[in-house]
Amino acid sequence: MADQSQTVPSAFTCEGGLVLNKSTFTMQPGEALELENFEPDISGGYRRINGYAKYVSAVVPQTASSTEKVLMVATFGSKVLAARGTSIYSADPSGASWTSIDSGRTSAGKYRFERYNFDGNDKIIFVDGANAPVFFNTSLTATDVSASSVAGAKYIAAFSDHMFYSGMSSTPQEIVFSEPFNEDGFSIASGSGSIKVDDTIVGLKVFRDSLFIFCESRIFKLTGSSIANFVVSDVTRDIGCINGDTIQEFAGDLIFLGPDGLRTVAGTAKIGDVELGTISSNVQSIFNENISSASEFDSIVIPDKTQYRIFFTKSGTLDSATKGVICVLKGQRFEFSELRGIKPASTDHFVSNGDVIVLHGGYADGYVYRQEVGDTFDGTNIAGKYRSPDLTFNDPGIRKHMQRVVINYKPESTVDADLFLRYDYEAANSARPAAYPLDSGDIVAIYGTSVYGVPTYGGAAQPLVRQAVEGSGFAVALRVRDGTGSAPYSLKGFQLEYQLGARR
Repeated sequence: MADQSQTVPSAFTCEGGLVLNKSTFTMQPGEALELENFEPDISGGYRRINGYAKYVSAVVPQTASSTEKVLMVATFGSKVLAARGTSIYSADPSGASWTSIDSGRTSAGKYRFERYNFDGNDKIIFVDGANAPVFFNTSLTATDVSASSVAGAKYIAAFSDHMFYSGMSSTPQEIVFSEPFNEDGFSIASGSGSIKVDDTIVGLKVFRDSLFIFCESRIFKLTGSSIANFVVSDVTRDIGCINGDTIQEFAGDLIFLGPDGLRTVAGTAKIGDVELGTISSNVQSIFNENISSASEFDSIVIPDKTQYRIFFTKSGTLDSATKGVICVLKGQRFEFSELRGIKPASTDHFVSNGDVIVLHGGYADGYVYRQEVGDTFDGTNIAGKYRSPDLTFNDPGIRKHMQRVVINYKPESTVDADLFLRYDYEAANSARPAAYPLDSGDIVAIYGTSVYGVPTYGGAAQPLVRQAVEGSGFAVALRVRDGTGSAPYSLKGFQLEYQLGARR
């Protein structure tokens, strides 16, 4: 038996997420220098994401061109609604056809919407930046909002039993609100009115007991219950929102894209006060790269994963090259990873009987997709990438002769991925061993509930697998790659075992 008395073990858990703002010398071993299409898992580790698949098998009908975007997707009751070209359509999620429920919406831009109930009847209302707002009841009867003052509204919110409209091209700093309990009533004598702020409005969002008004360079909040006591106050006059489609309620807070990355509007212990916090410094370089070059932004929340996703859409970029960022709240800190391969033109999420439905509309193919299902992007394999920091084990001057890597992971089905060791910061003359298979057939489980040599899948087992490795260097990094249709799996942690060599 080989003498292992001088073998040194070093173990770490996968936590901390993608970190791009530190020197590799100061990074924690569990943080990642590359984390693409893996999500920080609220149950620990980094999990390769699920894919997406068609939610309705039929394409949303075009009205002029096959490249028309799906300008809106929304769930409402038992139906899914979508807008494309000049029409709004409805379909059953399991259906194979779409039915037009409103037409003639010329020059429509991206839709925003609000689900509400003012009179005991569920309704949904849409604005598109060009046409009259339109609302539907559960029978999907379309009714246009008649007031000319809100025609062409881009943003909408229901607050204190009034409907608030903003983003009209001729009055970009104005908010018009309806009478109480009547989205189509605009009599001043009955409680309708308008409010102006001193900046261009880019989004509205209700949070707790306030309506937050996001502008290009300022943020306000409106409180009160009627025209008699509505009050607008400053939240900040120094920070604005880049795009209103990034505003989401997330983990008991509001999150939005500011000029310096993702920020939150956090309630403080002092009643009526708020504080603003930036949270994305770890991945600020990704935001710097994409804020100026993205032509559109979309976002979505996955509540059961405490996860927010933002997508940077560029009109000339393929789906496979479209980037985004995943933000996960784990305990009291935010962890990040990068997305690649999802290009939405519109999004919605809805919780139905405990089932989280996450949808996006295709950018150019006309389909509505459901995220968080399957192992591929509608048939295209998902490329998952992980890279650890360059590990020196506290002494970059001593060569380490690597003996083996013990991998703790949680498979959900058959795993087909590769593990790489890279030495000395991947210098051209450093050792580059071939890939070690991370799959069910070639890696042997040594602990856990699996049969020796045959890891089990789909249960609570988190096998430890032991892989003999080769090569040496003063620093070593681990890479994991998959792109062959592997099912999701979680990387929980690693133990590297090595023997000390000579000092350089």
